[in-house]
Amino acid sequence: MGERVGLEVSIAAAEAVKMANVDVIAAYPITPQTHIVEHLAEVVADGELDAEFIPVESEHSAMSVCCGSSAVGARTFTCTSSQGLALMNEIVFITASMRLPVVMVLANRSLSGPLSIWNDHSDVMSIRDCGWIQVFVENGQEVFDHIMFAFRVAESQKVSLPLIVNVDGFILTHVIEPVEFWDAETVKNYLPPFKPVNRLHPDNPVTMGAFGMPGIYTETRKAQDSALIEAKPEILKAWQEMADLTGRHYKPVESYHAEGAETLFLTMGSIGETVSVAVDELRAEGKSVGQLSLRLWRPFPFEEFRQAAAGAKRIIVLDRAVSMGGQGGPVATEIRSVLYKEKNMPVVTNFLCGLAGRDVTVEDYKAMFEKASKMSKRRVREEDYILYGVRE
Repeated sequence: MGERVGLEVSIAAAEAVKMANVDVIAAYPITPQTHIVEHLAEVVADGELDAEFIPVESEHSAMSVCCGSSAVGARTFTCTSSQGLALMNEIVFITASMRLPVVMVLANRSLSGPLSIWNDHSDVMSIRDCGWIQVFVENGQEVFDHIMFAFRVAESQKVSLPLIVNVDGFILTHVIEPVEFWDAETVKNYLPPFKPVNRLHPDNPVTMGAFGMPGIYTETRKAQDSALIEAKPEILKAWQEMADLTGRHYKPVESYHAEGAETLFLTMGSIGETVSVAVDELRAEGKSVGQLSLRLWRPFPFEEFRQAAAGAKRIIVLDRAVSMGGQGGPVATEIRSVLYKEKNMPVVTNFLCGLAGRDVTVEDYKAMFEKASKMSKRRVREEDYILYGVRE
């Protein structure tokens, strides 16, 4: 492997993109992803990366350019956040429908209003069903590794779908962490040259994104859904190949002290490491508690999640987005659906926390455990979800 260095995670992400030898970068700066594209602009301008850096006028234009460049066979990267994602929303859905393997880092940030530049998951949850493969990371090393993974999976001949790497804004993007870089030989062994399944070329004309009459639309959506589901074996294969090369093992659902635990926290993103500390302290107090970290969001890992949660009596789902007018957060709704037919379905308690970057401490997670333990002693509860820490 390569050198282990301490640097800002955004710079590490940009360096991973550089090492992946991308052909086109199209992006518009928005906090907190700006440092990623700034550094990529520098390495292209300095001749360290032979690529086209296209400074577009908006995020909508950024994703439009990415569609065009990917369609002609260029390895393509972009990144955005929050309102930027909302602006490119129209093209995000088209990218997946056209099966274009664009890679995007989403620096997760709350959606307006009120205006906030801080972290939660309201942006990614707004495009939950866009058809992209979606993964979550917890630290800087995982960010670096998963950019390599993203190109490896997205560009696979068996997949050909875009992929989002979700990176918590500021909490990860702007902190300095130790990251082990890959050496050139490892990158070469892991990431083959991009060979598109379908390519726009004057010598072989094809149509992409054409008008779909009602008589074919349902079938095309079925095909797209099937493609996303069938990408899972390649996702697992890419993680295994990474483990063979780097020694770092990633899974769709990762467990921490989960075996035999009566209560399980479910986390996504960087809060997982803080929750792990709370789990350690609770276990030291004699509590039967563990943790599951959901890394693969789409396609959802049904089998792995049910297996990891088997035997638990309670699951505390930590959501960082509000499903307005619904019953709590989008992740908890999903988990209840996944477990609905289980013979001994655990009680699912949903805490919505950390919205717009509000600090949530180890003591807060321990308090959530105590409250959930009391609530889940009865099947009929007066509260289906709790917005944690709301001031009276």
